[in-house]
Amino acid sequence: MCRFLLVKFKNKTSPADVLNSFAKMSEQSRTLDGDWQGDGWGVSWKDDKGEWQTTKSLSPIWMDKGVFPEIPPTSMLAVHARSASFPSQKGIIEFNQPFVEGGMAFVFNGFLRGVNLKNINGTIGAQKIWNLLKEELKTNSPDQSLDNVKKILIDNSKEIIALNIGLVVNNNLYYLNYFSNHKEYYELHKWQKDGAEIICSEMF
Repeated sequence: MCRFLLVKFKNKTSPADVLNSFAKMSEQSRTLDGDWQGDGWGVSWKDDKGEWQTTKSLSPIWMDKGVFPEIPPTSMLAVHARSASFPSQKGIIEFNQPFVEGGMAFVFNGFLRGVNLKNINGTIGAQKIWNLLKEELKTNSPDQSLDNVKKILIDNSKEIIALNIGLVVNNNLYYLNYFSNHKEYYELHKWQKDGAEIICSEMF
């Protein structure tokens, strides 16, 4: 399953150290069946104008550490290391997260079976969930929208092992952490360090 990270820095900060720690964690992390997060990665950050900039790669994140120093100091960071669910979905950079639009950024990881979402655009599950969430955000707060998406997916899935979403709206972090078992792997972690607010799939 994928890994993700959101960071809101107190002051504009070079993200290289944080990215190195996340890359090391992603390299060492394994799913319960031994799967890895080596199907590419992406990072989005806010520039001096408050707009999202994004770079993505099909290489494992720990193989691209030379890119990290090139990312400028920022106040907001979203990172995703991908584990593709199906062989046919590997090697397609458009599927790499984060997905950004306007002032928002979205990252997702999860394990859902038998999802039936009609009239929702998207090729892969993450795209469909992002589009579903955007519809909810048109009329609801971020917290309410995440709760609504959880309820919709519960009602339209045969089984949800894990459903984790990280969301940035303007300059605020939000998250959904829902799982049915294996808390040690599927739990999201939130903490503060040196004035930075951090949400991540694992502690590092």
